[in-house]
Amino acid sequence: MNHDFDEQYWATHWNGPAGSTPSLPAHPALEDELTLLRPGTALDAGSGQGAEAAWLAGHGWEVTAVDISAHALTRAAMRPAPGVGVGSVTWVAADLTQWAPGQQFDLVTTFYAHPAIAQHAFYERISEWVAPGGTLLIVGHHDSPEHGHSHAHPENAVTTPEQIHALLAPDHWKVRTAEVRERAVTMGSGHSTALRDVIGRAERI
Repeated sequence: MNHDFDEQYWATHWNGPAGSTPSLPAHPALEDELTLLRPGTALDAGSGQGAEAAWLAGHGWEVTAVDISAHALTRAAMRPAPGVGVGSVTWVAADLTQWAPGQQFDLVTTFYAHPAIAQHAFYERISEWVAPGGTLLIVGHHDSPEHGHSHAHPENAVTTPEQIHALLAPDHWKVRTAEVRERAVTMGSGHSTALRDVIGRAERI
């Protein structure tokens, strides 16, 4: 089943049970993929309740965190500040299919963002905001029903490593990571679910 991931969808999502559930920790791909990078400017596209943006700020990045849901951003802004002399987060409520930053960034990240446009058109759009020499980190849901994973996703909200490779032309990008990783996550209800994530990291030439 597909959804129209528009502003009304996310207003309903974050004002429902999801909006009262404590945010999960920052995705482990941040630690796995970015710790060797020198901090600079970063854009977190579809920042939700802000776990990844807060992690980036805590590691020295100057983060612009953008999400379509003002409710999610209100919760995100309640997170503790990263500390003096570290990084910072600027929270922006905007529709990323229409909003443009007016600048490029040393790092652009997105974690499970489901836009109102096609998933890979969204990835292509945000990739344009990566500065030359900068990094794009994509974390998306893997379309893997054959593996019997327990958390189904709409078909317009998934990706594969092959699609990430096809999206990032080799004359513009060096793909450093494009693979599927599985992890167990404990949800707010206390039950554990298996997630299969596609991790894509590339450097802009």
